[in-house]
Amino acid sequence: QVQLVESGGGLVEPGGSVRLSCAASGTTLRLWDVEWYRQPPGTRYVDQRELVAAITALHSETHYTDTVQGRFTIFRDNTENSVHLQMSSLKPEDTAVYYCKAARNSNDFWGQGTQVTVSG
Repeated sequence: QVQLVESGGGLVEPGGSVRLSCAASGTTLRLWDVEWYRQPPGTRYVDQRELVAAITALHSETHYTDTVQGRFTIFRDNTENSVHLQMSSLKPEDTAVYYCKAARNSNDFWGQGTQVTVSG
């Protein structure tokens, strides 16, 4: 059974940085495309989640939404069977629950999410 566990969220001041981690068990994460989504406050449905960053299984190509380009970095740590999201120059509008998703062929798995609150 594939399981994803996010960690690293918390309260951070505007302009600060935080690193989120998505750790996998039951599979080798480097074989999967991995995406980070965020769900803004006041929303509750999966289709309201915003795709923030993605990294492909093949060649580890990365993609970012315009609002985080240059501030966020997605990268793999294959020794930890994880994908990280390094978030810098954080803004209050980055406040959200962040989820990772692993996708391969027609299968996908989600983690439980981690809250990031940018305030101060």
